Amino acid sequence: MHKKIKQIKKSKVVPVDPALVDRVPPGQIVTERFPILHEGEVPKYELEQWSLKVFGEVNEEKIFTHEDIMEMPQNKVVNDIHCVTRWSKLDNEWEGVLFQDLLSYLDVKPEAKHVMIYGDYDYDANIPLSELQRDGIILAHKHGGEDLTAKHGWPLRLVVPQLYFWKSVKWIRAIEFMKEDRHGYWEVRGFHNEAEPFKEQRFSGEDLEIPEDEWEKKEYD
Repeated sequence: MHKKIKQIKKSKVVPVDPALVDRVPPGQIVTERFPILHEGEVPKYELEQWSLKVFGEVNEEKIFTHEDIMEMPQNKVVNDIHCVTRWSKLDNEWEGVLFQDLLSYLDVKPEAKHVMIYGDYDYDANIPLSELQRDGIILAHKHGGEDLTAKHGWPLRLVVPQLYFWKSVKWIRAIEFMKEDRHGYWEVRGFHNEAEPFKEQRFSGEDLEIPEDEWEKKEYD
């Protein structure tokens, strides 16, 4: 068992406020702050060298520069986010490019059903294409009206609010469209493949009886 899974089983379950039961999944704690959790070092970028590659089950591979992304239609969305480590943050405003709008620049093959999102360094997360086609899925460069901080994924991160937040990849650098599903960084280490918060899909084949409060010990923005 991965050590992070062991850690996530060491704390007490906190009941959800009844007034928020429709918005906050079981066992989550609402925070006004924005905890910082990630694997590895925080990347540093020169925007002139940054790019986003799209490949796999597409009829033409594409590489977008930062300027290309900023020239696409920009939108704002507001949503709630839920981390597997038991914190939830409500009413987040993000600004960036809707995933549906990005798709309009691509020629994705009909057989593409799954997507792997790659972020620096050596991080990836698998997501069904159908989840990314839902309303409000965004490649964000701003949070709360301000540029994302480096520790929260600047210059670009994915936000998929209906799934646990490890699927919302920071420092996104590539998108691979796939015929078949393939596990990402945390999925191969025992985290749940589907990651739906309201179903408490934290781990694959593991009892979810005890969560974690590790996030309370982390840095905040």
